[in-house]
Amino acid sequence: MELSLTQFVTIDGVCQGPGGPHEDTEGGFTHGGWTAPYFDEAGGQFVSEVFARADAFLLGRRTYEIFAGYWPQHDDPADPIASKLNALPKYVGTHTLERAEWTGTELLRDDLVRQVADLKSRPGRELQVHGSGGLAHTLLAAGLVDTLYLLTFPVLLGTGKRLFRTGSSPAAFHLTDSRTTPAGVHIGTYRAAGVPEYGTLGE
Repeated sequence: MELSLTQFVTIDGVCQGPGGPHEDTEGGFTHGGWTAPYFDEAGGQFVSEVFARADAFLLGRRTYEIFAGYWPQHDDPADPIASKLNALPKYVGTHTLERAEWTGTELLRDDLVRQVADLKSRPGRELQVHGSGGLAHTLLAAGLVDTLYLLTFPVLLGTGKRLFRTGSSPAAFHLTDSRTTPAGVHIGTYRAAGVPEYGTLGE
């Protein structure tokens, strides 16, 4: 399987608390819910397209708990997101979660990078990461991300956890798809392309 990472970010790279005011207030963050005014039908359609390619999910503990508190109670087979999340295997990178009651969940506690590499060696299409900013940073730093679905919202917050933090490994990507929703969200699909190349402008 290839590993894909879907992230909602602001123009200044903040990925904290996109879904609501109380989703993640760590560090005194008060801007939660910044995606809501801009999430339109076109954005929802793209997310549905991404979920259609999933064969398994890899989530951080916080994102897992948010999903597990909602999707099992909204198990509509016709819903392209619920049907995938409730039926497919889910792996959670955590040092603190003691057990997982959502059907099909396995906890990954130790040597996360090695375990994720093992999951990627299994047959299938995409092992998908949604949100999970801390986990995403670890995967990017380890060079494990094959495809990045980056939804950039026309908002600048100035504070909050950022997706691309100090310590990420240098990496090059090819832009393979680009679209902008009517609400102004830029959606870029990027494929990993090894290490960056360098040069001098004008030479």
